[in-house]
Amino acid sequence: MIDTMSEAAVRREWVGSYADGRFPLLQWLGGSQASGVFLTELSEPSQKAVIKLILEDDEDAAPRAAAWETAATLSHPNLMKVYTHGRCEIDGVSCLYVVTEYADEVLADILKDRPLTAEETQQMLTPVLDSLRYLHRQGLVHGRLNPSNIMAAGDTLKLTTYGVCPVGAAVTFRPTRTVCDAPETKSGSILPASDLWSLGATLVEVLTQHPPQWDDLHAEPIVPATVPQPFATIARRCLRTDPARRSTIEALQGRIEPAKATPEPETKAAPPLPPKRRFQILFAIAAILLTAIGIWLSHRRASAPVDQTQTAPAAPAAPSIAPQPAPQPAPSAAPVPPPAEAATPPPAPAKTEVQPPPESQAQPEPQAASQPEPAPAASGQTINPAIVNQILPDIVPSALKTINGTLRVSVEVTVGADGKVMNATLASPGPSKYFASKSLEAARLWKFKASQENAPSSWMLEFQYRRDGIHVVAEPAAP
Repeated sequence: MIDTMSEAAVRREWVGSYADGRFPLLQWLGGSQASGVFLTELSEPSQKAVIKLILEDDEDAAPRAAAWETAATLSHPNLMKVYTHGRCEIDGVSCLYVVTEYADEVLADILKDRPLTAEETQQMLTPVLDSLRYLHRQGLVHGRLNPSNIMAAGDTLKLTTYGVCPVGAAVTFRPTRTVCDAPETKSGSILPASDLWSLGATLVEVLTQHPPQWDDLHAEPIVPATVPQPFATIARRCLRTDPARRSTIEALQGRIEPAKATPEPETKAAPPLPPKRRFQILFAIAAILLTAIGIWLSHRRASAPVDQTQTAPAAPAAPSIAPQPAPQPAPSAAPVPPPAEAATPPPAPAKTEVQPPPESQAQPEPQAASQPEPAPAASGQTINPAIVNQILPDIVPSALKTINGTLRVSVEVTVGADGKVMNATLASPGPSKYFASKSLEAARLWKFKASQENAPSSWMLEFQYRRDGIHVVAEPAAP
């Protein structure tokens, strides 16, 4: 494609020219032979803007123009504004152009100097999720989420909208593929889940300055152990090769923003008030039930023989009514259960106290990742009392079904005096890169009891994969 455009090209020498007779090309910001980005300005109101030019005869021109047309209809505080787009001619070269909002900073430039802190990543993640949710509700996908397309305009983080397209659209204008491109986009159509894959890869890059390693299309990218929580778990949930198994935007927002997982009034109310109100309601119901029972008892006493209604009240205190056991259960046995049920509701608030959505709905994924106790019972792992926290590899279920017999992977870990894994290496990788990388990834997350000798130790973890599940045998490594 480039060979045929030796003469027709977007040139930095166009600085000083005008696009469409109204947009001055003030400064070259970057580009290639087929496209270029310049600083420009709007006349009304007078402000900086960015203009992107692409050759009209480029094979990607038509789909890009369609994306610009769609982007111009969007309105969200965390999406770069598209002011206008059209066609122009400069020095006899026909181009399509789009004019967008000006950005003060680009995330990719910041990462050249340093990674983001956990706090900065949190501040980045919230508006990115908001803008992606907005796009997906419009039936669109971003299509090219990566650090180069995350920008800051003033104090507001924004995503570019150059590549937005309808859900299910065929992937176009991909000059080069990176780990930020979801695997399904290589030969299929793009999905909302594709943006989640890109988000997972971006999270790893902003926290480590490097994209995740991914050298095998049949495996999943490796999230380094240095990525802090909850971002490591979020990245792993996003970087699943099967789009149907990736996390959702709602689930991610629940993890990082518990307030969004529950109605606003309950979030702002003082914690003690809802349980008190529940108790008041329950006691009111109990009082109504007791009143109804009293009326019912009075009615029964009025309709019963006089001598029985007189002896019935004395039954709890006077043993002299023992000769009359038969009539007594009739008036007392029936009403006793209702008061018992009315007295038992107070424990119900104890269940509702565990129920607030911010805690119970926002944290299911971290519990699954950080509490391995249920897993050993299900998979029959060997549990050593010196192990505090053991993590099972996150294996695609369909991968286990391909195993005949037992597939073994051994990982040797060096444990610090504080019980945390300092280093993990493959002692015996086995026949599969996928299972080996998953075993190594899980081993790095194990936690052991702190050393009383205040010295590091070595352990050998053997991950045994079978069709029916995953078993782990952990033993101290031979000195």
